[in-house]
Amino acid sequence: MKKKKALWIVLIILAVIIVCLFSQFTFMVKAKRVLMNTWFVSDNETIGADLSKYQGNVDMDRLAEQGLSFVYVKATEGCETTDTCFDANWENAIESPLAVGAYHFFSFDSDGTKQAYHYIETVGDLEGCLIPVVDVEYYADKEQNPPEKEDVVRELGEYLSVLEAEYGVKPMIYAQKDIYKKYIKDDFSEYPRWIRSIYYPAVFEAGRNWVLWQYADTISLDGYDGDEGNIDMNVLNKKVSLDSLIVE
Repeated sequence: MKKKKALWIVLIILAVIIVCLFSQFTFMVKAKRVLMNTWFVSDNETIGADLSKYQGNVDMDRLAEQGLSFVYVKATEGCETTDTCFDANWENAIESPLAVGAYHFFSFDSDGTKQAYHYIETVGDLEGCLIPVVDVEYYADKEQNPPEKEDVVRELGEYLSVLEAEYGVKPMIYAQKDIYKKYIKDDFSEYPRWIRSIYYPAVFEAGRNWVLWQYADTISLDGYDGDEGNIDMNVLNKKVSLDSLIVE
């Protein structure tokens, strides 16, 4: 009986230790002190970054030297806003070895068609560049007061239709978990998907049905001088070639 009791005590102690270690590990992952996703991305995969004014002026050649193959530059937001570093970063990216694309930050408060024409007028011709991307995410108080699904589907649908007619390709939709499930998953399944999942692999969010996976947002690289020291990192699905995303 004593041996049995001692065994149970040992098992309980081990269980407590395991629970404590797991809790500590979970905390470290959520606090981004442990970048678990980097374990699932190897150097021989097609890796790229997305950036905006927060990285300031970017030396695209320097990014390429650090193993990046592509970059997406923020171009526009809503109906009127243009990223203050877009022109410089776009020109630098075009002249670099990187494949380059431009993305638009979608506004829930603006007309989808007007947003599309703002992007087109700002970015212009995309021949030889990566397909356009629309970034759909909550901002301000939208997470606490999410827009009606039918409104988002209608305006985002208009935005995508205008760009598709202009460039002859289906734009890619960038979204994180809540946005993806609420607005994108069921209504825009025919569009390429760029999944933000910085704590665990994209497969848990979208199965195998994704083109790009934003796997980290706390990576620090050389080659930019903005207020933000980190840069968003992304990896291309192994089943997709970068050439297939180039606008002809």
